[in-house]
Amino acid sequence: MKEEMIIKKKKKKKFKIKNIVLVIFMFLFFLLFIFSLIKIVNYTKDNKSNKNIEKIVKEAIKINDDKVDHRTTIDKKYEVDFNALKNENSDTVAYLKVLGTNIDYVILKGKDNDYYLHHSFDKSYNVLGWPFADYHNKFDGTDKNIVIYGHDVKTGVMFGSLKKVLTEEWQKDEGNRKIIFKTEKESGIYEVFSTYTIDPEDYYITTNFKNEDDYEQFLNKIRFRSNKVYGVSVTTDDSILTLSSCTNSGTKRVVLHAKKVQ
Repeated sequence: MKEEMIIKKKKKKKFKIKNIVLVIFMFLFFLLFIFSLIKIVNYTKDNKSNKNIEKIVKEAIKINDDKVDHRTTIDKKYEVDFNALKNENSDTVAYLKVLGTNIDYVILKGKDNDYYLHHSFDKSYNVLGWPFADYHNKFDGTDKNIVIYGHDVKTGVMFGSLKKVLTEEWQKDEGNRKIIFKTEKESGIYEVFSTYTIDPEDYYITTNFKNEDDYEQFLNKIRFRSNKVYGVSVTTDDSILTLSSCTNSGTKRVVLHAKKVQ
């Protein structure tokens, strides 16, 4: 009889423990659900907010198809009112368009490389951030490597479509290889010479070089990393543009390098 009582007590104890574990598990699941729901709501709200901001920003960019013919270049098609943009946000430094992708943005530059990871063009907090230049870049005509960052957003906004440059479909269209990058001081066209994915590192986003040899070594290294041979020569006389974004997993970086050709 005593043994039966002991067995019953043990069973009750195990049952209580199982119930406690189950309650804890359900509570944690509920918290995870609420957390995920909040993230989805915030993501949707911030995405909608950025779309509204994009419409306002695009008003400062005029597209003139009639200005492009066999005698002119595609950058003439886009007229950017930097004064209007700077009135909205004085951190405006450039306009970037990557053909064959959704990348068509005004570029900002903050006092560090963190602020615009979580702030939109109007400086409101936003999980999607806004494309921005490395704060080390000067935009005074002396930059050898201008670096632009943007979030990899699944809906394809920001730099969510940068990974297209790694595909054969994008690469075989030679028209995609010309990138439009306009600043207040100059209107430029850059030609792609390297595209690849890599583990997070600081090397490819180097903006200052000790000397010409250091820069030459840098150019050779990033060119040979490319997943496609573009056949574009790059020398120390060239200045380049670097675009960088995470992959969806966040463990890799998608990188594009292009040299200034006009």
